[in-house]
Amino acid sequence: MFIQTESTPNPATLKFLPGQSVLDAGTADFPSVEAAEKSPLAARIFAAGGVSGVFFGTDFVTVTKTDDVEWDHIKPAVLGAIMEHYQSGQPVMSGTSGTVDHAVHDGPDGEIVGQIKELLDTRVRPAVAQDGGDITFHGFDRGVVYLHMQGACAGCPSSTLTLKMGIENLLRHYIPEVVEVRPVA
Repeated sequence: MFIQTESTPNPATLKFLPGQSVLDAGTADFPSVEAAEKSPLAARIFAAGGVSGVFFGTDFVTVTKTDDVEWDHIKPAVLGAIMEHYQSGQPVMSGTSGTVDHAVHDGPDGEIVGQIKELLDTRVRPAVAQDGGDITFHGFDRGVVYLHMQGACAGCPSSTLTLKMGIENLLRHYIPEVVEVRPVA
C-alpha cells in the first residue's frame, strides 16, 4: 500500500491519500480523542501521538498535529497507523457513519438557505475538499451566513481570507440578501 501525502494551506495539517475509499459519502470530523471513539481508524491515528484532530473525506484523511511536535517526528507514525488500519480489515467507522452535513433551517428564509446550500455544495465544498477540509452551513440570520469549518480549514491561517474574500463575495454576488459570512466553532 502506498499512501501519498499533500500539504494543505494550514501548516498544522497534512492530507493523506490512501489510494482507496475512506468514506462512501460525506465527511466525518474528529476534533478530539473522545470523538474518535466512533472510528477505529481515527482512534488509531490519535494513538500515534501528537495529533489534535482527524478529518475524513471520501478519499482522504487530514490530520492536524499539536503545536508542540514537528511533522518530521509524527508523520511516520501517522502513515503507519493508516497502513495498519487498512491491513487490519476493520471498518473506518463503527456504528453510525458520522457523516457531516448542513444544518437544517426551517423558517421564512427557506428559499435563500436553499440557494446558499446549493452554492456551497457546487462551488465551495469541492474546492476546500482539495485542501483537505470541508465547510458546512450552520445558520442564516438577518443577512449573516454562519459556516462551520472542518479538517484543514479549521484553524487555518488563510481561512478568514477564504471566508471573507472568497465565500462571502460568491454568496453576495448570487444572493443579494447575504450581507456577511461568519465562522462558528
